[in-house]
Amino acid sequence: MGLQIGEIVPRKEINIEDLKGKIIAVDAFNAIYQFLSSIRQLDGTPLMDSKKRVTSHLSGLFYRNIALLSDGLKLIYVFDGEYHVLKGKTQENREEAKDLAKEKFMQAVEDEDIDSMHKYSRGFTRLTEEMKEESKELLTSMGIAVTQAPGEGEMQASDLVKEGEAFAVGSQDYDALVVGGKYLIQNLTLSRKRKTPSGFVYIAPEIIEYERVLNDLGIDADQFICLAILVGTDFNPGGVKGIGPKKALALVRQKKFPVQIFKDVEERLDFNWQEVFEIFKKPNVKKEKIEFPKINENKIKEILVDRHEFSLERVENQILKLRESKKEGSQQKLF
Repeated sequence: MGLQIGEIVPRKEINIEDLKGKIIAVDAFNAIYQFLSSIRQLDGTPLMDSKKRVTSHLSGLFYRNIALLSDGLKLIYVFDGEYHVLKGKTQENREEAKDLAKEKFMQAVEDEDIDSMHKYSRGFTRLTEEMKEESKELLTSMGIAVTQAPGEGEMQASDLVKEGEAFAVGSQDYDALVVGGKYLIQNLTLSRKRKTPSGFVYIAPEIIEYERVLNDLGIDADQFICLAILVGTDFNPGGVKGIGPKKALALVRQKKFPVQIFKDVEERLDFNWQEVFEIFKKPNVKKEKIEFPKINENKIKEILVDRHEFSLERVENQILKLRESKKEGSQQKLF
């Protein structure tokens, strides 16, 4: 589920043009799971080639990223490394939820209930090692930088922002913000239009600024970490029972210091708060200089057309856009 603090965090809607010329460090797993769960057929079945290999993620990575590159953005995709041992419970809960969703989907198939099939099919999406490697391969061939985090991808992305390698983190999750990423962009890799019962609505990117969050909430960096832990993170799912974002905010404002904050709720703690605090205070990241690869048009076609039977005409049309975006980027540098 991730960190649920959206209701108290100030944000600002922006136009995609506002990000022109900016480098965005994208939380790769966050984006790829979006593509796997949202790019599906009417009955909820993911896109697949004739060998039944899932291609929804490749479709999303190719078409949505070319749209972003055409808008003048530069992208770094940051992949997760080893999960922290404390994330085990979160992973266990996610697997149980996926198994339950799969059961409900299979029942919907038996009942020929298309709506329920579509609803439950998203719940048991899995990202395999093969999908990860092929995603990296496609992104690199598109001229998009790829980096492997030693630990959590969003924390590595946040460090790239702090080190000046990127302008903002692109993710739906708030973890990057808690570790001090200067800017977080949400809705970046989502489809810009969403179908609702009343018609299509436009999904605009939103920017969340770390310093503004601290100022508006009236807290400091350590208190922000404590707030996240109280509400619940991937390292202590569920947080402290009975405490939501607003109660957590009131508590950290009142008690001020981590020791005092958690002393106030120590009878309800079923986890070691110091361990979780340390993960956010000293995230497992590496320092690196990012280099952007050259576009490899032949490799793009080999992956999408030869390997997975994408339409050659559609792929070539997108490659033209990719070529133009590269050309415009070079001209911007010249001037």
